[in-house]
Amino acid sequence: MQLEDYFDFLAPDDIRIKGHRIGIETLLYEYIHRAQTPEEIQQTYPTLTLEEVYATILYYQHNKEKVSKYLADYLEYCFKARKEAARNPLPATQRLLRIKAQLDTYPPEERDAALKRILAEEKAEKAKAAHAHKAEVV
Repeated sequence: MQLEDYFDFLAPDDIRIKGHRIGIETLLYEYIHRAQTPEEIQQTYPTLTLEEVYATILYYQHNKEKVSKYLADYLEYCFKARKEAARNPLPATQRLLRIKAQLDTYPPEERDAALKRILAEEKAEKAKAAHAHKAEVV
C-alpha cells in the first residue's frame, strides 16, 4: 500500500483521510500546534485508526514543504472566516450573543431561572408574531 492510498485528494486545498470526512489539517494541527501524540489524536478521533493517524504524520514528514503551505493556507482561511463571522454573525449567533448578554446581568446562581424566563418570553413573542401574521393573511 502506498502512503497516498490513505487519502482522498478532493482538491488542492482538500485532502481527507480515506473513508472519513476528516481532513489532514485537523490531525496535523493537533500534532504540530498542540503537540498531541498520535495516540492522543486517535483517542480524540476514535473513528480513525492509529495507522491512519501515523500515515497522516508520515505524509506530512515526506511532503513537509507542500503540506506546510497547505496548512498555512488552511489557517489563513480559518482566520478570515472567523473575522467575517465576527463582523457578520448569523442570526442564530446573534440570538445566542443577545441571550448571553442578558444572562451576564444576573448573578450566576440566578442564571438558570433567568434563561428559562428569557426563552419563555421569546417563545411567547414568536407565537404572538405568528398569530398577528395569520390575522393579516385572513
